[in-house]
Amino acid sequence: MGSSPTSSAFLKNKIMENSKTFACAINCMDGRVQDAVKDYMKNNYSVDYVDMVTEPGPNKILAENSDSVIIENIKKRVEVSVHHHGSKVVAIVGHFGCAGNPAEKEEQVQHLKKAEEVVKSFNFPVEIILLWVDGDWKTVEKV
Repeated sequence: MGSSPTSSAFLKNKIMENSKTFACAINCMDGRVQDAVKDYMKNNYSVDYVDMVTEPGPNKILAENSDSVIIENIKKRVEVSVHHHGSKVVAIVGHFGCAGNPAEKEEQVQHLKKAEEVVKSFNFPVEIILLWVDGDWKTVEKV
C-alpha cells in the first residue's frame, strides 16, 4: 500500500510549513501599524511570519496590569505563538496617534517598559523587544 498523491502532498506541505519561522507582536489593533511591525520583524529577525496579538493600546493595558481577563487572553495567544509556531521573539508595540493609549511617545515608552515586566512574568523562553511606530506608519524604532 503506497501513499496517495494527496497524502504525500499534504505531508510535504506540513514539513514545509514547519520549516517556516515565526515571531510574535503584541500590537495595537490599529491597521496603520500592522505592516510596519510585520516588515520590521521580518527584516530584523529573519522570520517568515509574524503572529499578531492585537488590542487597542496593548502597552497601556499591560502596563496598568489591572484587567486580568484581557491580560490572560493576551498570554494565551502569545503562548500559541511560542509553543505551536516556535516564536523566539515577542515585540510589544506602541504607536503615534493611538486611540487606545492616547498618551505622548515618552509616556507610551514608559508603558512599554512596564508592559515588558508583565510579559516577562509569563515565563516564555523568548526575547522581548519594545517597538515604537511613528506617525508616518513606516518608521519603527526599537526602544
